[in-house]
Amino acid sequence: MRILHTSDWHLGRSFHGVGMLPAQRHFLDQLVQTVRDRSVDVVLIAGDVYDRALPGVDVVNLFSDTLARLRAAGARIIITSGNHDSASRLGFGSAILVHGGVHLRTRPADLAVPVELELDGAILAVYGIPYLEPRLCAEELGAGAPSHAAVTQAALERIRTDLAGRRAGGTVHSLVLAHTFASGGITSDSERDLSIGGVGAVPLDLFDGLDYVALGHLHGRQQLSHEVRYSGSPLPYSFSEAGHRKGGYLVEFDGGGLAGVEEVSWETGRRLAVLRGTMDELLESPEHGWAEAAYCQITVTDDERPLRAMERLRERFPDTLVLAFEPASGPQHDGQTYSERIAKAQDDLDICCGFLEHVRSRAADDAERDLLVETLGKVAAAEVPA
Repeated sequence: MRILHTSDWHLGRSFHGVGMLPAQRHFLDQLVQTVRDRSVDVVLIAGDVYDRALPGVDVVNLFSDTLARLRAAGARIIITSGNHDSASRLGFGSAILVHGGVHLRTRPADLAVPVELELDGAILAVYGIPYLEPRLCAEELGAGAPSHAAVTQAALERIRTDLAGRRAGGTVHSLVLAHTFASGGITSDSERDLSIGGVGAVPLDLFDGLDYVALGHLHGRQQLSHEVRYSGSPLPYSFSEAGHRKGGYLVEFDGGGLAGVEEVSWETGRRLAVLRGTMDELLESPEHGWAEAAYCQITVTDDERPLRAMERLRERFPDTLVLAFEPASGPQHDGQTYSERIAKAQDDLDICCGFLEHVRSRAADDAERDLLVETLGKVAAAEVPA
């Protein structure tokens, strides 16, 4: 039996103001084609189907269409909810959808209700652990403390109890989906911190003894142990993911248990470029030619902030989305804070010039000082009663 482990689709997300729905449609086309080409029996989505609790109508329609296409390609679908999803909305109609081969696990009450898949002479029991907010479910689960580790341990205890009962009647292998932050995982900038409500990380040894654990939440595909893995997000959702190879895992089970795990990769469309240098280097160096067609995050290192920096950079890199300034020689303020410098200002002109230098790392030139003098004079004249 072939099972495709995916997670963190984040349908409806934008990337620094750029809508990602076309790129997400492209990923979903590749996903469906993979299911057909590799004869995938089951598709797992380990949480964060949507990017927000109230997704747009076009986003919901895209997901609905994708479920129909995956079923038409021959795959059953097992889904847990993530911290970006509304568990109740995502789980709506679950009792009906199960008859169509779509299994939703979004409630703590269903933790010990597995999806049973037939193997050669054995059963694969697939359990889903949705994102568990400690403050809301610790009491229901009988957890000792309102922490992610405690509620996850309580959830797994329910699963292991059910699993032990099933194994008394024959050979039963286990697969658990969970949307959580397991210790040892490498984070990205695009993930929402789970630490509110308790300690965020879940000890890896909580998953000991399970045949395969399909994790969601972290956006980089990674292996924490042979049996415990994050599939990562199918698309990059932050510039910190510029070096990621996006995809999922193709997991194979037979009557003897876990038979193999293979990486599956998909094209992500537009590349990401993280560039750094002086304006002259950025605009003239041929080594940056590949980035002209990429989404760019650029850090300018000139000692003085260049004029019209974004405008000039976009002439070469049209899709520059993030621009930062970090002078190579460091701040030119003699170790003084902005407040300390302003406290020593002699008059309003000093204050205005100091602010201008602070926000752009470049002192006012003569023309700018003359304009400020003129403006301040007009303000002073307006304040004098006629």
